[in-house]
Amino acid sequence: MSMLQEIDYLPENLLALEANQLAAHLSGPTLIHLPGRRAQPLFVSVLMHGNETVGWEAIRTLLARYQGGQDLPRALSLFIGNVDAAAQGLRLLPGQPDYNRIWYGSEVAETPEHRVMEQVVERMRKRKPFASVDVHNNTGLNPHYACINRLDTRFFHLALLFSRTVVYFLRPKGVQSMAFADLCPSVTLECGKVGSAHGVEHARDYLEACLHLAEHPQHAVSHLDIDLFHTVAQVKISPLTSFGFSPGESDIVLAPDIDHFNFRELPAGTLFGWINGVGLDALDVRDEQGEAVAGDYFTIEEGQLCLHRSVMPSMLTKDLSVIRQDCLCYLMERYDSHLAQPVPNASGSG
Repeated sequence: MSMLQEIDYLPENLLALEANQLAAHLSGPTLIHLPGRRAQPLFVSVLMHGNETVGWEAIRTLLARYQGGQDLPRALSLFIGNVDAAAQGLRLLPGQPDYNRIWYGSEVAETPEHRVMEQVVERMRKRKPFASVDVHNNTGLNPHYACINRLDTRFFHLALLFSRTVVYFLRPKGVQSMAFADLCPSVTLECGKVGSAHGVEHARDYLEACLHLAEHPQHAVSHLDIDLFHTVAQVKISPLTSFGFSPGESDIVLAPDIDHFNFRELPAGTLFGWINGVGLDALDVRDEQGEAVAGDYFTIEEGQLCLHRSVMPSMLTKDLSVIRQDCLCYLMERYDSHLAQPVPNASGSG
């Protein structure tokens, strides 16, 4: 594991490189500070997961516009994360922690990578960032949406600049956006599948807009302008439980079109899959407090795994390795009770 590399210039020809070429030119996780007309920097993190290249592609195309000596509208601090995993097109390498689970508040066993993320936060705390944006792809059929970890007017506005679909969550812990929420308004962008030109363009245009923002709007967000969802549970498949999509071969056989459920409000009784000789303990379902709540959300009826109550899933995917490395999905509920009044500012500078 390399230590954090911190530089105040853009290495020559860096923007010409694909994500899988960065490891050959950067010694590891790299924090790059670039000046701009407004000194308070926009912080952007990319490649927290090595196979999610949209952030790097967006930054490449954005910064190329300013290569002719034109000043950035605002200073930019760019954190390029897991370049070693990106070299192999993987979310993370065997033996590595998930780079987006090891920031402050992490529940993952301590690793040298934790210290790298602590250094990033410490360096940026001194620079008083204007806003933080962490850019991701996902593998299932999901719309573009933004995630926040604070019910704060400034966070709402920063998210709405990307999409009217906004997800508020407190788990998983140890994510970049949660660590930076103590410093400034922060969001995570979910930009659809890898390789989508629309995802890259949307992220690039959003980052350009953030660089041009002079201040964060303070007025309350109308419930008419936002579709706000609250993540109420994370669903994992227990480590010793086998799963797949082929009938009869696994403890859990998932419904073949399961990724079509994302961002659909599903009724109780919706079929998620079939159970072979295991019980609900095959699922590890945790609420915001980390309590086991599988029975609140799922039921087994004549060998069928069904929803016990109406919820809206996100992040369902047919990629078995992602399900094992991360989770099966998140469960959400519509959440608009916090929009009537401006929310008092969270701690930290704006």
